[in-house]
Amino acid sequence: MTLTAAADGSALGNPGPAGWAWVIDEDRWRAGGWPRATNNQGELMAVLDLLNATAHLGDEPLLILCDSQYVINSVTQWMPGWKRRGWRKADGKPVLNRELLERLDAALSGRNVRFEWVKGHAGHPLNEAADDRARAAATAYQAGREPERGPGLADSAGTEEVSVDAPAAPPTLF
Repeated sequence: MTLTAAADGSALGNPGPAGWAWVIDEDRWRAGGWPRATNNQGELMAVLDLLNATAHLGDEPLLILCDSQYVINSVTQWMPGWKRRGWRKADGKPVLNRELLERLDAALSGRNVRFEWVKGHAGHPLNEAADDRARAAATAYQAGREPERGPGLADSAGTEEVSVDAPAAPPTLF
């Protein structure tokens, strides 16, 4: 059975206070962020944290609903070329957000993951829930407080929370 989740990021300014979140349902979600990062970093971190939180599910297919074409294209189209060129774009410039992208590449290895684009702010329930939680995390950082992190994901037996520590600071901005 395919597990479906939405992942989203938010930045209040770009860069600015930023948040990220993933949501499977009302009881299984997680959020985080940083005092200063970009929207794309939030989008990437939401997917990375989701992949890490679901790693214990093994071969179970994962469908990630995402409103970020940047994330989807990065992992499904552009990454092979970037890796061949030593993490450089076709114009020879360094790939932005390389640290997060390398971690995503490793987290995707051997996984059965499919990405589906959903239009943001268009009423999709899971996407709206992820967006709300990502924006709440960014708003918390803007106010100088820690965001609500969420319950995470229980393991397959439903007895143990599986949480993944997000980096305290975002990867270096280029």
